[in-house]
Amino acid sequence: GAVAKITSGGTPSRSIPTYWGGDVPWVSTGEIDFNTILKTKENITAEGVQHSSARVFPKGTVLMAMFGQGVTRGKVATLGVDAAFNQACVAIVPKDGLPTRYLYQYLAHRYPHIRALANTGSQANLNAALIRGLDLVVPEPLEAEAIGTLGDTFDQTTLCIRRLIRARRKLKRGLLQLLLTGERRFPEFRGQPWVERRVGDVLQETSRLVEWNDDELYRLASIRRGSRGLFDRGTLYGRDIKVKKLHTIREGDFLISHIQAAYGAMGTVPAEFDGAKVSDMYSILTPKEPGCIDMRFVNYLSQRKEMRHLAYLSSNGFFAERLRLNFDPHDFLNRKILLPPTVEEQTRIADTLETLDRELQLLTDLHEALKEQKKGLMQQLLTGKVRMPASMLKEVAHA
Repeated sequence: GAVAKITSGGTPSRSIPTYWGGDVPWVSTGEIDFNTILKTKENITAEGVQHSSARVFPKGTVLMAMFGQGVTRGKVATLGVDAAFNQACVAIVPKDGLPTRYLYQYLAHRYPHIRALANTGSQANLNAALIRGLDLVVPEPLEAEAIGTLGDTFDQTTLCIRRLIRARRKLKRGLLQLLLTGERRFPEFRGQPWVERRVGDVLQETSRLVEWNDDELYRLASIRRGSRGLFDRGTLYGRDIKVKKLHTIREGDFLISHIQAAYGAMGTVPAEFDGAKVSDMYSILTPKEPGCIDMRFVNYLSQRKEMRHLAYLSSNGFFAERLRLNFDPHDFLNRKILLPPTVEEQTRIADTLETLDRELQLLTDLHEALKEQKKGLMQQLLTGKVRMPASMLKEVAHA
């Protein structure tokens, strides 16, 4: 409270149409997300500002969400335009020359602590008094400006990487449609039409039943919905496992969950899960003959809604507490899919999509690494444990 003024927002009455649909941006709580707000979903009119509790704050103002379920309350944003905001938010305006960007970086870094300050109840909320009571280490203005600039640089970099990730994901969605339907072909494969085949012509169900031993450790695996891959369920001794019928999975197997197949719980087994165990509520599919199909191509096919629909058609529904679907692998093997006529084309397609997946993983890893690096650095700088070097202070002074 000693270094910033906190002002609540206000919402013009919804019952007065002339207050809404104007040219003044109006920020709702959900639009505050550690971002710079340049455009809002709703606008209010000058009349709405004049005759209600709404106030317009200038570009550069820091906003914080006071209310909101989940992770919303405690989030901050900076106005990129002059705007008003609803009563569930507050404007936090620094005093005595404290740089706005330093204040923003401080509040963003302290987000987990700020959320913990919320009142208890059916919906925990923050209030202005709690925010005023926060302790803040205030360096000299030049150093505060440098810290804020450094934090902003990290934020801009991670924002660029997020945009690249979104663009690559969009590209992948497009390529899944084009390459996995034969709509787009590589030049060397044109003129050879795709063929409709029974799944059972290229894949077969495989059983690798585990020889049970109560004293043996078994690594258990499951597969996520939405074609999001396998996950580890832990390692247990046989005597601690209730279901005694397990199967061993191998790298390259195509794994399908009987209960959740229609929701996309299917995909190939990566190398790191080779040798893990699954229950008999999974089907393991392998090539019917060596080299007859590229299993990576099958994995990418399973990421399309058409494959999930086939799994749905091969499932029987029954009611218990909720509707459940039980996958029938024999029916699924009789379903038909469209395939490239040669394994070579399947491999070329899989190679292309795999390269894109590797790029996505590298970008995701870089994004997470930068977030962690910023978090650690801000922890040191915002508490004064580490001071900004003189060379950077000079750069800020001359900027």
